[in-house]
Amino acid sequence: MSGPSRRTLARVLETLDDFSDPSAALEQYLTPPDIAAHIVHQARLQGDLENRVVDLGTGTGMLAIAAALAGADRVAGIDVDPEALELARANAARIDEAGRGTLEWVRGDVTRPPLSLTDATVLSNPPFGAQRGNRHADREFLEVARSIADVSYTIHNEGSQAFVESFADDEGGAVTHAFQAEFPIANRFEFHTAAEETLEAEVFRIEWE
Repeated sequence: MSGPSRRTLARVLETLDDFSDPSAALEQYLTPPDIAAHIVHQARLQGDLENRVVDLGTGTGMLAIAAALAGADRVAGIDVDPEALELARANAARIDEAGRGTLEWVRGDVTRPPLSLTDATVLSNPPFGAQRGNRHADREFLEVARSIADVSYTIHNEGSQAFVESFADDEGGAVTHAFQAEFPIANRFEFHTAAEETLEAEVFRIEWE
C-alpha cells in the first residue's frame, strides 16, 4: 500500500482545525500531527490499514483522516460529541485526498460501539484519565479495542507501559511495538497555568488474538 511519506503526511495534518471550545470533561485535546503521522506510517508498514480502520473518540478526526490519507479504504471515526464530529467532517472536507467515500463519521459512546465491528484496526487517543471521573478511561478504550480489533494503536500517558502490557497479556494480546512521543498541550482550560505544556506520551501497538 503506497501513500505519502510520514513527513508529508504530518505537514498536511498540521492544517486541520483544533477544537474552538474543547470540553475538559471529555479531555478534548488535539492529537499532535507528528504522532498521528507516525502511527499511520507504522500501520501502513505493518499492513494494518488493509483492515477496516476505526478511530475511537475521533475528536477533530486527526487519526481517521491520517489513515484515509495513508491509503486506508474504509475508515470510521466514532465520537460521543456531535460538535466534534462536525469539526471532523469539516476537517476532512478541506483535504481533497481524505474522504472520497472512505470516511464515515458515527455518533456514539465508544465504550458501546454503535457499529457491528470485527477484525478492525483500532486507532485511538483515549482520555489519559487526568480529569476527575475519567480515571481508567484509557482502560475502557483498550477493552473495546480488544473486543473489535485484530490490532490496535493507542496513545497513553507516560508510565503506562506496565499497565498496557499487563492488560494485553491478561486478554490474550501482545504489545509488539512501543514508542515515546512528545504531546504538546496548549493553554485551553482555566486550570492550565502555562502557555503550553509538553507531556511525554507512549504509543503501543497491540495484536489481539
